[in-house]
Amino acid sequence: MTDISRRQALLGAGVLLAAPRIVTAQSLHRVRFTLDWVFHGSYSFAAAGERNGIFRNNGVDFTINRGFGSGRVPIDIAAGTYDIGIGDMTPAIRFMAENPQRDIVAVAIVYDQSPACCTVRADGPITDPKMLAGKTLAAPEFDGGRQIFPVFARAVGIDASTIRWNSISPELREPMLVQRRADGITGFITSTGLSLKALGMDWPQQRIFRYKNYGMDFYGSGLITTRTFLRERPEAARAAIKAILQATIWAYRNPAEAITFLKQRETLTDVAIETERQQVTFDEMMISDTVKRHGLSYFEPARAQKQIQAIVETFSLPRTPSVDQVFDGSFLPPASELQVATGA
Repeated sequence: MTDISRRQALLGAGVLLAAPRIVTAQSLHRVRFTLDWVFHGSYSFAAAGERNGIFRNNGVDFTINRGFGSGRVPIDIAAGTYDIGIGDMTPAIRFMAENPQRDIVAVAIVYDQSPACCTVRADGPITDPKMLAGKTLAAPEFDGGRQIFPVFARAVGIDASTIRWNSISPELREPMLVQRRADGITGFITSTGLSLKALGMDWPQQRIFRYKNYGMDFYGSGLITTRTFLRERPEAARAAIKAILQATIWAYRNPAEAITFLKQRETLTDVAIETERQQVTFDEMMISDTVKRHGLSYFEPARAQKQIQAIVETFSLPRTPSVDQVFDGSFLPPASELQVATGA
């Protein structure tokens, strides 16, 4: 072989070695993923990851469906309808405590702070959460804010059994408050706040009781799956968790592009509303002091233990799951890949 041909051969080999791995449809892990609500600005990361290649580049082919409340997520996961989902940690922990045989576990924290709240009219008579006692609240049965309202009621010192619940479909929740057909509504601020604004009740017209401001320093939304999925498909689980968290960070750093991808997926998206909803998600749920210091999905066992204990005591549950039974962080990517701070 001549010197020229030898150099050409070595160059060709170098190009092959440096080339990115080609991901084929056959090599992708197929994973069924559920949100806990409709596709909106809070989940722009899912649309972005699906359309900018993050999911595929991590070797995952997601089937992503909307959800019907955080209370439904662990039920659907346990039933095998989905492999993994995003939902509020409080109803998930309650489900784990009540159904230990269903093998549900959280594997990542996507949103460090809880968005759960109760909202009343700013021009109404309710100025303190204690004044909710005996009032009528409207919410879907599986709504995350409703699911954990008894914990909130206990924290502020009212009897949750005095509340009259109006169980309605999701699309009727905010109109019930706007039309004065309910004293208040529960939900996630990312849903109720923006939906009320879209109906003409802007932020100053809403009096929002954020649960986290009343001693409930709870984790917000996490990734929920089963130990069976982790055991039987560990590589798929690891790839899916990494892909979702990577997409979440990408959406935070590229908010306008993330909303563009959301609009492409959901053509009826109101860009102005969903851009604001996305920012509210970042401000209210995602970027806490803890996340600024340690990155996404930083898990503190002592904080989780307080959340577990509050749930068990409020609902008089016969079993208290351990922190290790609730959360398994062994499938997370390295902390260096979960930094969200500017310049990280």
